[in-house]
Amino acid sequence: MSHNTTLSIVKPGSVFRHGLRTGVSLHCHTKFSREVLDFIPHYAAKIPLVAGRFARLCQRYEARHGRPLDFTQAWWTPPVTPRVLHNAEVRHMEATLGVRGIVSITDHDEIEACCGLRAMGEDVPISTEWTVPFGVAYFHVGVHNLPPDHARAIAEELFAFTKDPEARARPDVLEELFSMLNALPGVLVVLNHPLWDIENIGQAQHMTALKDFLDRYRRWLHALEINGFRSWRENLDVARLARELELPLVSGGDRHGLSPNTVVNLTDAETFEAMVEELRVMRRSHVVVLPTYQENMVLRVFEAAAQILDDYPDYPEGQRHWTERLFFLDAQGQPQSLRQCWSDHSPLWARMATWVFRQLGRRHWRPALERVLPKPQFELGEL
Repeated sequence: MSHNTTLSIVKPGSVFRHGLRTGVSLHCHTKFSREVLDFIPHYAAKIPLVAGRFARLCQRYEARHGRPLDFTQAWWTPPVTPRVLHNAEVRHMEATLGVRGIVSITDHDEIEACCGLRAMGEDVPISTEWTVPFGVAYFHVGVHNLPPDHARAIAEELFAFTKDPEARARPDVLEELFSMLNALPGVLVVLNHPLWDIENIGQAQHMTALKDFLDRYRRWLHALEINGFRSWRENLDVARLARELELPLVSGGDRHGLSPNTVVNLTDAETFEAMVEELRVMRRSHVVVLPTYQENMVLRVFEAAAQILDDYPDYPEGQRHWTERLFFLDAQGQPQSLRQCWSDHSPLWARMATWVFRQLGRRHWRPALERVLPKPQFELGEL
């Protein structure tokens, strides 16, 4: 483990005694988070019965519209509001750990959820998951606790860099942005899921890019992330990397559905600012792996997918059905929901696929599925 990080694994059914007073839930996504669908062609081509159908669908789209189907211009949004997410995380930490909860929402390249909660009187940090282009790769950086008086201006600078098509060739500008964030004493900068080949460029190429990224920008990073939706083996490798870099670890639940984060931080600090000081100055962190993380990862992903694809009749109009939460840009560059495209009539294959994913994510199928899926062991191992 990195030298000042404590990692506790709470076994199912056990009593976890810790003596700390505050829980911090980092890395959460709300309806303001645009989740890009650029991974679909990569995975669709690998599924035997889907690959051919998917290729024909793309060919028909190009023939009809005169341009390829660009999945980098398509996205979905999580089915949860900032208020619902915040309250659920706070209650979960109170119930499972007996602590007061602080929640840092990090929507992709967006701070509206945090600003909205603050406008409603919640003392939450203004945070985001910043997409950082770097050569052939990109990295997700958790930027937590921007100063409220300047948060929008700073966020605009960060997001402008992300949207700049020439940004990958401008390391000096990225250096200035990291330096600016590091100069703000209350800001926490975390490299999220660093080992994940999120760009689908191949693990070897991703690791080469990560090494180059760390060689240049490591001095402005404050921690690496133990991620609630990455495998335990990968998280152990991140822990080893943190030790090599002499950086602390922090938790990042990475929730996109309705289920609470499965990894959190514990601290004696009463405020988020005080926790940041612990991490940045004392390099001290206490990461807690909750029992829900130790459930089968495949089944947890199915459950999250079922929540994302579920109907929510009590939601505001336009957010109730999953097709209303999936968007792409039309020929004029305007966002259009999948529901608008399908004119309220989903094709049979989409209804069948949705039904299957919903069923796989239901808890009542868990016992049967667990019999055929291996359950990993959660030990600290040699770090």
